[in-house]
Amino acid sequence: MKTKSILLAAVCVLVLSLAHVARAQNANVAGAWQLSMPGRNGGTRTENLTLQQDGTKLTGAIKGRRGDEPVTGTINGNDIDFSVAITTPNGNFNLEYKGTVDGDSMKGTMQVMGNTVNWTAKKGAAPAGGNGGGSGN
Repeated sequence: MKTKSILLAAVCVLVLSLAHVARAQNANVAGAWQLSMPGRNGGTRTENLTLQQDGTKLTGAIKGRRGDEPVTGTINGNDIDFSVAITTPNGNFNLEYKGTVDGDSMKGTMQVMGNTVNWTAKKGAAPAGGNGGGSGN
């Protein structure tokens, strides 16, 4: 009788473990996003972010004032981490984004040259005629 109870308990633990693994899937972030953050002079800077997703690996591009900049990163559950290496006349910079995904929105912080900036993103394409640079650049 004890053997049957132990076996039943082991099966229950296995089923609960498999259910937990099934729920712990990565958020789906593939597609177009509108990324917003504070801009210069108190405005809001908005850029178009496009992501492709292959498991936990992210690739894509941010379309800003200087054109498309490549994006690489990872998604782990609802935690997103991506970086953008940009080249400007003033030198090369790495923008490091970290945040969380909640359905069709994301939010987090971006690190650049020792500064931290809050950002948000909404899933969806840019309005027609938008330049991707936003206001307050």
